[in-house]
Amino acid sequence: MPDISGQLSATVAEACAKKQPLCITGSGSKRFLVLQSVGTPLSLLPHSGIVAYEPTELVVTVRAGTPLAEVEAALAAEKQMLAFEPPQFGGDESDSKPGGGTVGGAVACGLSGPRRPWAGAARDFVLGTRVINGRGEDLRFGGEVMKNVAGYDVSRLMAGAFGALGVLHEVSFKVLPMPECEQTRVFEQSAAEFITFANALSGRALPLSAACWVDGAAIVRLSGSAAGVNQAVRDLGGEVLRDAAAFWRQIRDHRHAFFAAAGDAPGDAPGAYWRVSLPPAAAPLELADARQLIDWGGAQRWVKTEHDPTAVRALATQAGGHAALWHGHEKAFLRPPLPAALVDIHKKLKTAFDPAGVLN
Repeated sequence: MPDISGQLSATVAEACAKKQPLCITGSGSKRFLVLQSVGTPLSLLPHSGIVAYEPTELVVTVRAGTPLAEVEAALAAEKQMLAFEPPQFGGDESDSKPGGGTVGGAVACGLSGPRRPWAGAARDFVLGTRVINGRGEDLRFGGEVMKNVAGYDVSRLMAGAFGALGVLHEVSFKVLPMPECEQTRVFEQSAAEFITFANALSGRALPLSAACWVDGAAIVRLSGSAAGVNQAVRDLGGEVLRDAAAFWRQIRDHRHAFFAAAGDAPGDAPGAYWRVSLPPAAAPLELADARQLIDWGGAQRWVKTEHDPTAVRALATQAGGHAALWHGHEKAFLRPPLPAALVDIHKKLKTAFDPAGVLN
């Protein structure tokens, strides 16, 4: 597809001159994470395609509007992957209807999947970016090599910025080889037992790549060489999980039954639930009548509860973490409040990149 970065720059420059807000959009798969959408839509979907891919260098450069499914298919053909497992959302639990997430949305939202504690977060795999700032200037940060120490690491700043600092229109990723062997094992455990179990596993030399708990079962994925995985299976035991790839896609893309509201039909919007970030060894949250799914070996907890949002936040803070309402009606509680010093840094960054305040 054609490179429309020049058109995007002109659009942003004009919006800056007129001080007219722009709302950067992609496929819309993560729209529910945004407090509100203000301004004229600026779609990145036409700016799509793989710009360069060097399998031997473990680097791929992609335009922001490119569907994640397209990138993952190209990498899989070379037995490589985006190791942070970016959630796609949408689609179904099979490969017959892949999710609709785009590269730009994955980086802008800074989300990572089940492999994150052991492989790294989205920002850890961003090598370089091209970004149109609020003045309409097309800027390039980072590069296409794994060792790049020139200047500030602005590229990684774009991961999780939700487009507020610029129109992210091209990204270079570090990619990794797919593991030679993968097995997922299941163990019947309580949530408290899983926390102890998962933290003990993390302290051992095991090829862990995912560990979650849901519906009374601990589910552990082992990835690596065949010899290493088979030895770990002999050491740990447990039952094999059939069609494990589909299960981990469901967890990654929130297609697992846990994320659906009670009584909802498959494919309906999920009910209200919280994302609670805690130290991995923190005990399960004591919330009566709450349902929980624990991921990232204990560091990420998904909690469905009707408790007062203030109480949920306070409980997460007491446990050493924070809570954000992921889905629900009280959008004012979407994200946890930031300390004043951090808010000041955010404001200064916003002013530096987007002085007219037109972007997202």
